[in-house]
Amino acid sequence: MSDDATASDLRAYTVRLELVDEPGELLGALEPIADNGGNLLSVFHERGSLTPRGRIPVEVDLECPPDRFDALVAALRDAGVNVIQAGAERYGEEVSVLLVGNVIETDFSETLSSIESNADASVADVSLSAPGGTSEVASARLRLAAGTGKTGEVVAAVREVAERKDLRVVEPLTELEGSA
Repeated sequence: MSDDATASDLRAYTVRLELVDEPGELLGALEPIADNGGNLLSVFHERGSLTPRGRIPVEVDLECPPDRFDALVAALRDAGVNVIQAGAERYGEEVSVLLVGNVIETDFSETLSSIESNADASVADVSLSAPGGTSEVASARLRLAAGTGKTGEVVAAVREVAERKDLRVVEPLTELEGSA
């Protein structure tokens, strides 16, 4: 915080992260916050829990000037930190899709990472069904958190990743434009 800033110039934010369980990952996530004017209020590191991608959820409460928050979040992403939620409005909508095909054999973890990075979305929940085993046709239900008004972009990103991996997508039903 600069010497000119006052407490009234600051706003509190919550940032939810997803970290790999390796030494130094938490420190690597906290450095971009400090480097961009963020002041830590609390850090909740849920080491006993895992996200659907097998990573550790971390919740960081911080304060910073409102005009620095977007740069702070961008710096986290630039540092390779998976930001699940940043502030109250970052991911204001959810969309669920179903992927069908050789979901597991086409590197399911990479599929999730590609969707998140191509759509600025976050995987909120995953349900995987592979009744014939990992080498047979399987299905994965994905619940994706998206920015307000961005669900169309998220579904388009899912389609692109699915096409590249020869997977079928069952999309949510949406209201047709112009219909009442």
